[in-house]
Amino acid sequence: MAVMVADGIDAGVPWHFGDPVREQRRLEAGEGAVDLSHRGVLAVSGPDRLGWLHSLTTQHLTALPPHTGTTAYVLSPQGHIEHALYGVDDGETFWVHTEPGAAAAAAGWLDSMRFMMRVQVTDRTSEYAVVWQPGTPSDERAVTRAGLDSLGGHETFVPRGELERFLADRPRAGTWAYEARRIAAGVPRIGVDTDHRTIPNEIGVLGVAVHLDKGCYRGQETVARVHTLGRPPRRLVLLHLDGSADALPVRGADLELDGRAVGFVGGSARHHELGPIALGLVKRTVPAEATLVADGIAAAQETLVDPEVGLHVRPLR
Repeated sequence: MAVMVADGIDAGVPWHFGDPVREQRRLEAGEGAVDLSHRGVLAVSGPDRLGWLHSLTTQHLTALPPHTGTTAYVLSPQGHIEHALYGVDDGETFWVHTEPGAAAAAAGWLDSMRFMMRVQVTDRTSEYAVVWQPGTPSDERAVTRAGLDSLGGHETFVPRGELERFLADRPRAGTWAYEARRIAAGVPRIGVDTDHRTIPNEIGVLGVAVHLDKGCYRGQETVARVHTLGRPPRRLVLLHLDGSADALPVRGADLELDGRAVGFVGGSARHHELGPIALGLVKRTVPAEATLVADGIAAAQETLVDPEVGLHVRPLR
């Protein structure tokens, strides 16, 4: 079996195993496993962990039931996304996975906010790996997370010493198949499909990673104001790329309309049914029907975040 290793942000894990189209179809059929062992892993323990995380993040966590997957963001005072935490609590520890290379910074920031709280934050990346599989978890002994952004599957936290054995008896798929599935579903990756100015309202995560009926947290004022008034500055779109081009656009490349930059390209992949696709973040005022140019490739938009989204439109009484 030929294994091609990914590069860029996903460097170090398999990109595909010789037939990425077949791997995508296998995942669609509910079979396979994707090695995401390059992702970071944190463990937050202590009796105050959920209330403490609730106070710091965008998510309502005080009454989170054990084994319930969730997503929480840490925002800047201006509402920009700084850290993304994909977590599940096992009743004693809140387990988190992060984007590759992001665990140390997230752990450092969280640790700086402990004060007198009975919590402990530990970077467990060297000890645990993450594996994604379609469908529902079957091993109740493993720590697994299934959230609204888990692409119809779940992530398992696997001790690194057991990773090869865990993967050995499962059909394998690479990150090509996983990313194609993610992009087609319109699920953004923080740091891939976003930049340092991104606010949650722009990328369609309200109700997924942002709870709209909880107490104060850093950056809440911005989220609440844009949600109330509507019209976020930018909006996430699914890009259907011209299939005659051999290459895919480079992540971070400008999205252009009539020769001027109106946004940027995030992740891209070749989907087994949709063809070449990508996510993009564009200015709200860009016409939804306009064809854009992504790194020299024509790109039709599919709306993921309504340009007018918000509570500013109210029914007449």
